[in-house]
Amino acid sequence: MSVKHVSQVPEEPVAAGTGTTRQVLIGPEQGPHFAMRRFVMQPGGGIPAHSNTVEHEQYVLRGRARVGIGDQVVTVKQGDVVYISAGTPHWYQVEGDEPFEFLCVVPNLPDHMEMAPTKASEGASAPRDPSRR
Repeated sequence: MSVKHVSQVPEEPVAAGTGTTRQVLIGPEQGPHFAMRRFVMQPGGGIPAHSNTVEHEQYVLRGRARVGIGDQVVTVKQGDVVYISAGTPHWYQVEGDEPFEFLCVVPNLPDHMEMAPTKASEGASAPRDPSRR
């Protein structure tokens, strides 16, 4: 059994993201089958198009974001549940002035994140590094 407060878990920046942090709340040392992670994206932040070799099950805790999943773009908010199958390109862009926060559960299997080529239609939606113009 493991009980801890979220404030006791180290927060680390997501290298591929903008204004985005991640905490591994439950890792393989506590849960042999699944990991639970908490992501927080600040207003204007997000993660560009990428794919992973593992599925994602997500629950939105607060805020609102546009999320691209494959060829679909949806707006998600507090209380929404999102499923992203392994290998499906996806991206996030925070909407509004509130941070976007969600839990993401993934299998404890080897995962490889690969940045996806950006389509012209995603160009305005996917987060960009403001220092690159």
